Amino acid sequence: MNGTTYKRCGCRDTSRKLLGKDCPKLRRPGGSWNPNHGVWYLQIELPARADGARRPKRRGGFASQTDADNELDRIREAVAVADQGDPAELARVGDLIETALGSGQPAPTVEQVRRMLYLGRDLTTIPTTGQWLTEWLASRKKLEDTTARSYASHLNLYLLPHLGEVRLDKLRVGHLAAMFDALADRNELITTHRTSPDETKRALVKGMRTLAPATLHRIRATLRSALNAAIRQRMLDANPAAHVELPPAKRPKPLVWTHERVSRWKATGEIPSPVMVWTPAQTGAFLDHTAAADDDWYALYHLVAYRGLRRGEACGQHWTDTDLDAAQLTVRWQLAQLGWATTLKAPKTDSSEDVVALDAETVAVLRAHRARQRKQRLAAGSAWVDTGLVFTTATGEAVHPADVTDQFQFLGRQAGLPPIRLHDLRHGAATLALAAGVDMKTVQAMLRHSSITITADTYTSVLPELALSAAEKTAAIVPRRVRATTPPAKAG
Repeated sequence: MNGTTYKRCGCRDTSRKLLGKDCPKLRRPGGSWNPNHGVWYLQIELPARADGARRPKRRGGFASQTDADNELDRIREAVAVADQGDPAELARVGDLIETALGSGQPAPTVEQVRRMLYLGRDLTTIPTTGQWLTEWLASRKKLEDTTARSYASHLNLYLLPHLGEVRLDKLRVGHLAAMFDALADRNELITTHRTSPDETKRALVKGMRTLAPATLHRIRATLRSALNAAIRQRMLDANPAAHVELPPAKRPKPLVWTHERVSRWKATGEIPSPVMVWTPAQTGAFLDHTAAADDDWYALYHLVAYRGLRRGEACGQHWTDTDLDAAQLTVRWQLAQLGWATTLKAPKTDSSEDVVALDAETVAVLRAHRARQRKQRLAAGSAWVDTGLVFTTATGEAVHPADVTDQFQFLGRQAGLPPIRLHDLRHGAATLALAAGVDMKTVQAMLRHSSITITADTYTSVLPELALSAAEKTAAIVPRRVRATTPPAKAG
């Protein structure tokens, strides 16, 4: 099966017999090949067919011996991919090469043969980007539910509509740039229509949300992961998603609801940042209002506000992981929400699963909550569901995280406070700790961040009075002979 290359022409002798390889014009007088006469051929015996029949093959039309040798090497490499001891596999590779040679196409590449053998893919049809993305997502069997939902959303809403019809091997950076340009245009349209005096335009974008830079980065990350899988399967040589440029995705930093910001919000409805934090007085006002309202979930909001648990962690907290005598709890579960359905699962990262110390006031609040829950259990009787959870409905079932959020927003409005998200109570817990003089490393441990960098980057904006105190302390240590004083106010 090694094959060979040779040169021949179509000349005939006086008897009209083809001279072929014996034509004297094929070589020059010195013995070298004549480049202006004849063409080059290759000849090789391909692996036997499935029925055992031999199949010697010849192909001509090459302009040089180098071209013929290169094609012969390509055939040899394609045959070498198959298990040489497996006649069926050899026959399949032979069929593939024979089809290519018979249609005038180059011999298949090593990558194409591998795809045919190991993926069962029809090499005559290259998948579209949409087909590949759909196939890739279906193959990801071990994804977290939330991650799978996020990937599916990226595919269905953005990647498939914009890139689905592009053949995978033709996908270029330009295609991706055009998609992200279209998403930027969509953002601009939504923003413009929302502020339009035309009610019809406002109605067109009702319920639509703009895509933040961080969301665009996540969409690109999904595509990049899928295309990396295509590269590993030799379907692509490079990943265009690695080279498309996007606006930087900056983590929004918490801003405190100062008096000036609250006044502006009351006058215009303006919320200065996606992440807003209550002052200690505002947090206290919320908790006092919630306690006075005798709300079933007062202890939950207190725990989040004081110790910074995430919503799902608070909803998934078990009494068996809560040691009030030792003034600590262990975060081992979270109640995750997927769509409307919920599931109890371990925290996503190892750093999230840890012990959280409890202050005396929080311990007292949780003891009172446990007594309240015991009364609810007696009242429910046989209808009580023993979930073992700290925070439950009146019949012992797990609370729904969305209901906890809705009630939080309702109570905040009742208390007349500026709006924050429930998750911002966690941010508030960190800010309050820093204001109390707790060091950044301890705050990192309380929040169970994997890195102190995340903590420091998020909470460098602290309460205004703390920043003012730090500024005064810094100025005070500088030795000065003369210090500036505030000039007295002018009379009249």
